[in-house]
Amino acid sequence: MSAQKMRETVRQIQGLPALQAQAILKFVARKSARVVAKTLDSAIANAENNNGVKPENLKVKEAVAQTARTLKRMTPKARGSAGPILKRSCHVKIIVSDE
Repeated sequence: MSAQKMRETVRQIQGLPALQAQAILKFVARKSARVVAKTLDSAIANAENNNGVKPENLKVKEAVAQTARTLKRMTPKARGSAGPILKRSCHVKIIVSDE
């Protein structure tokens, strides 16, 4: 999925408490919301397991979607020519903190 589509979802949870951000993402009707929710769940689980922090104390400190590689494909066009297809992808980074 392109970073532009992902950024719309990521902006909605920036600065919110982690559990509230999870609740919001459950009701966002976009494919990108499922990917961001999965990444947020992973970030919360890592903080809980590695640092012993309770999920109630966590806050989304930073949430970013950056561009990644683009697969370049071609599609047939009129009179034997070819047209480009750009299959974009992105990296989602979510940082949670108990501060």
